[in-house]
Amino acid sequence: MPDSRRSPNSRQTRAREEFVDAAIRVIDADGPNPSMNAIAREAGSTKPRLYRQFSDKSDLLSALGERMADEVYQLAVADFNFLLDAPSSALRHALRGYSNVVDRHPNVFRVLAQSRSWTEDSSSGAFDIGRDVARRFAGVATSVLQSVGLENDGVEFTSRAAVGAIVATTDLWLEEESETMDIDRFVDQLTDLIGGLLRAFLERTGVEIDPEEPVFVILAKLKQ
Repeated sequence: MPDSRRSPNSRQTRAREEFVDAAIRVIDADGPNPSMNAIAREAGSTKPRLYRQFSDKSDLLSALGERMADEVYQLAVADFNFLLDAPSSALRHALRGYSNVVDRHPNVFRVLAQSRSWTEDSSSGAFDIGRDVARRFAGVATSVLQSVGLENDGVEFTSRAAVGAIVATTDLWLEEESETMDIDRFVDQLTDLIGGLLRAFLERTGVEIDPEEPVFVILAKLKQ
């Protein structure tokens, strides 16, 4: 008879996920200054058990960053067949997905932004989101360029620049004095900004495209 009990690693992963879920609920409700006690209580656990899963607050924030990066990627890319859409529409879709995550969890993004000043460890907080999402987008872009025989030199640089701009403008959007900017205006401005970066990259590679043509049509032309 198979043993249905979960392995220790599985239980530990589940426990970490439950604490991350609890942290998101606490931060969403109470603001970007959560206490570890409040997070432990929300998870139905204790602070010592919380610290058995996370070495310190920065470790928990890093896990929060990874969770937000996963949500962004799922909404922006993973569930969207960008090849069927025009580059301009595909970019807007991706940025709308990202913006929806920020709009859903503004306090989480605020606490991740704050964490950049709490530690000099660049692997924590909001930088996790930037590096992780940039890496994923660079992977997608590299695959697309290689499929049509184009050089991918500069893809990672451009991805980092684009995501860095997104993180910086998100900080601005979340500042109290900028709360009058609604999500539609934010997406419009971000689409123009990131679109400019991408056009500059393509120009450097000698590629001219019609931003209103479907991506698969553009790729077919580039293969000729």
